[in-house]
Amino acid sequence: MGNNQIIQIWSELAAARKNKQEGDIMSNDAVLWKKENGICTITMNRPEAMNALNGDLVNGMMAAFQDCYDEEVRAVVLTGAGKAFCLGGDIAYASKYGDGDLAAFFKDFTLPLARLISDMRQLPKPIIASINGICAGVGMSFAAACDLRFCHDQVVFKQAYTGVGISQDGGFSQMVPLIVGLGRASEMVFMDEVITANKALEWGFVNKVTAPEELDAQTAKMAQRLANGPTRAYAASKALLNKALLPFLECQLEAERQGVISTSLTEDYKEGVAVFTRQKKVPEFKGK
Repeated sequence: MGNNQIIQIWSELAAARKNKQEGDIMSNDAVLWKKENGICTITMNRPEAMNALNGDLVNGMMAAFQDCYDEEVRAVVLTGAGKAFCLGGDIAYASKYGDGDLAAFFKDFTLPLARLISDMRQLPKPIIASINGICAGVGMSFAAACDLRFCHDQVVFKQAYTGVGISQDGGFSQMVPLIVGLGRASEMVFMDEVITANKALEWGFVNKVTAPEELDAQTAKMAQRLANGPTRAYAASKALLNKALLPFLECQLEAERQGVISTSLTEDYKEGVAVFTRQKKVPEFKGK
């Protein structure tokens, strides 16, 4: 799957929802979670929008991860319903706001997102991202915030932020370089090309690649192994990794938040939105 195909998917989703009214946005059923055998499986549940992030999804995810503090939960799996893990932010949702309200929208939206990422890293239990389909934009941030990442060999990844003229959020700018290195993270940011599952494995972004039909079973096997493991030692070890490598995560999340707010007001971002809402075929970025 190439850049043009991903752009077409985004465009079709945006066009399909272009005339929806505010009351049509999904409520708290945007995230589902269940607990079984010491494992909490959290599912982003907006398959009609390829699990693009809106207010309901981020709030639902916060509630789900908070529920994982239940002592019966010893491992967590994050996945997506349908054909995508998470396509990124819901551009059509954001574009409903006028220019004057766009900064306020991003201020409100990015606060719970920053808290969610912090909650995921602070959760004293291992989290596996079971990446079942396209993973782009903030979807990559969610995957990076997890402790382990599995995907199948048809999955593709895309940084996507700069492709629409906006900077990164969700901890992308801190966690992704830690996982893949500065050079490869820079390639993602400045080239914004599609990354295949095998390339993601080679770069170290994912820990395991399976056949599509084996992903659920392989994820379940690892999740059960973690749930049967030394939970307190895992918690202490995760805290140590956070202290060593992510001591300033909250500061970086706030810096990203301010960056998103400022770049959302640029002419280049308007160009990016125009492409994904099918007002234009290609963006004409002018650096303004």
